Amino acid sequence: MSASPQPAAPPARAALVVPVAVAVLLTVVLTAFAWFAVRSAPHDLPLAVAGPAPAAAQVTAALDSASPGAFDVRPVDDEAAARSAIEEREVYGAVVVDAAGPRLLVASAASPAVANSLRQVAAGLGAATGTQVPVEDVVPAPEADPRGVGLAAAALPLALGGIVTAALTSRLVRGRGRRIVTALAAAVAGGMVTATVLGTWLGSVEGSWWTTSGVVALGIAATALVLLGLYDLLGTPGLAIGAATTVLLGNPLSGLAGAPELLPGAWGAVGQWLPPGATGTLLRSTSWFDGAGSGPALLVLAVWCLAGLALLGVGAARAGHSRPATPAPAEREAVPA
Repeated sequence: MSASPQPAAPPARAALVVPVAVAVLLTVVLTAFAWFAVRSAPHDLPLAVAGPAPAAAQVTAALDSASPGAFDVRPVDDEAAARSAIEEREVYGAVVVDAAGPRLLVASAASPAVANSLRQVAAGLGAATGTQVPVEDVVPAPEADPRGVGLAAAALPLALGGIVTAALTSRLVRGRGRRIVTALAAAVAGGMVTATVLGTWLGSVEGSWWTTSGVVALGIAATALVLLGLYDLLGTPGLAIGAATTVLLGNPLSGLAGAPELLPGAWGAVGQWLPPGATGTLLRSTSWFDGAGSGPALLVLAVWCLAGLALLGVGAARAGHSRPATPAPAEREAVPA
C-alpha cells in the first residue's frame, strides 16, 4: 500500500507563518543594508597635517572642533611626507599649511566618498580663515568612473561569485579533490570576467588585467572554499549559514561604496576581515597605489582559503572514521572428498 499523503498545514497557521517570515526576513535585510548606510559618517579617518607646529596645531584644533572624533590627525614633517603617506595608503588626505595658507590633498581613488567629505572640510577651513582652500587630487579616480560607482556596485557580485561557486560545486561535483579543483577553476573564470567587465570595458579599475583577475579569483576562492568546507561538515544548513553571512555582513561591510572608516563603530574593521572587504581593499591597492597597503588584505584572503581547506580536511577525516570497516572475505569450508 502506498503511504498516505501528509496533511497540509492548517490554513490559519500558514496565514500566520508567511507574514511573520517575511517580516523577519525584511528586518534582517534592511538592518544589514540600510542601517550601515544611514549611519555612515567619518570615524577616526586618517588625515595628515603638514606645516609649522603652531599652524598644524591650529588646523588640528579646528578639525576636532568642527567634527569631533571624525579624524585621526597625524602630523607629518612636510608636504613631501604628506604625499608619501597618501600614496602608501596610510592616510586618505592631508592638510598642508605654508606661507600661502592651508591646502588640501586628497586621493579620490582611495574613496570618492571620503574625498568629497574632505572637500567639505576644506570649505569649512576656508570659511574659518576667510580664504579659499585649494584642493589637489593626488591619486585621482579613473576618468571613466570618477564616482567609483562600478567598484561599489561590484560588492554584491563579488560576494555572490563565491556563493554560487560553492552551491553549484557542492551539488554537481563528487569528491573533495574534484570540488576543490572545480572551485578554483570557477574562481579563476570569475576573476577573468570581472577584470574584463570592470577594467577593460567600464574602466572602473586601472590595474593590469592579470592582476585584477588574480585578486578577484583569490576573493572568490576564499568564500567558495569556506562554504564548501561548511557544506562538508554541516550539509545544506552550513552552506546557507555561510552564504547568509557573506551577503548580510560581507557585502554591506565591504567598504567598497565608501571606506571602512565611514561605517559605524567597529563594523568597518569587521568588514575587512571578511572576503568581500579584503578583496575590495586589495583591488584599490593594486589598481592605483602599486600594491601599497595590500598586505593585511592578502593575509585575510589567504587565511580564509586555508580555513576552507582545513574544514574540508576535517570533513574528510570525519568521513574516514565513520566509514564501516570492510569485512574480511569468509574462509572457505573444507569440502570432504
